[in-house]
Amino acid sequence: MPHFQGCKLTSGSPLAITLGPFAFGTSLVILLFSAAVAALVGYFVGRRQKVTIGATLADMLLAGALAARIAFVVAWFDIYRSAPWSMLDIRDGGFTPWAGALGAVIVALWQGWRRAALRGPLTVGILAGILIWTIVPAILRMGTGPALYDLEDISLRTLQETPESLAKLAHGKPLVVNLWATWCPPCRREMPELASAQQQIPGVIFAFANQGENPVTVQKYLTASQLVLANVVLDSGKKLGEQLGSTALPTTLFFDASGRLVDTHIGALSSASLASKLARIEAVDPNVSGVITR
Repeated sequence: MPHFQGCKLTSGSPLAITLGPFAFGTSLVILLFSAAVAALVGYFVGRRQKVTIGATLADMLLAGALAARIAFVVAWFDIYRSAPWSMLDIRDGGFTPWAGALGAVIVALWQGWRRAALRGPLTVGILAGILIWTIVPAILRMGTGPALYDLEDISLRTLQETPESLAKLAHGKPLVVNLWATWCPPCRREMPELASAQQQIPGVIFAFANQGENPVTVQKYLTASQLVLANVVLDSGKKLGEQLGSTALPTTLFFDASGRLVDTHIGALSSASLASKLARIEAVDPNVSGVITR
């Protein structure tokens, strides 16, 4: 059995960016910032010909999002067909990046073919956006320096107030860590999906790290909602969220059996988006998408 070495988290590279009462995934913010830079650069390049690329970039983003969503739904259709309306609920974060990129490129090529004057500004703008998309994440990682944090160093307690460690819970298996609170509506909405997955996939360890609440409040909620969950732990100091740079709830982390952080998710998970994340830690065969049932 492989040894869980304790996944190391990089301080200072946030998973989410909070703006007032709203929290957005860092990757989404960087994407929108990159698009804004692309539009600005395209404007300066094309201003002599009075050519702007803002509308084209908006079409690219829309087409990319649509293509990415359709590809994701097709890939996990066996799960979505049990609740067809959930295909429209993009809050689950179910998108296929390569399909989105392809959709955006097709729109760019089409618009460039139709309007010759657009080609130069659009090309330069897109290249500038790609450069920003590449550089900003690298800068965020560089800014952290060598300071790394180990999950074993984070003090957690069970509902019975005994010390617990996520590394100990994992015990060499893939680990899913859900940061949640009883007052959080999206947390409550996704909890049945996670509870079902915990029961159906014994090869993966699920841990539910409550953020900042006392054991009485947590136990009262679990009893009232009739949820049967193993590995409920208390992160009274909200250290996990602090070190991850995510005050957004829920936040879910996906570690492989070696303790490597493979994927994250900000917001509520659906059955399909959960299955797609589990596939990345080799918990679910992506060709058998009906593993998690409702």
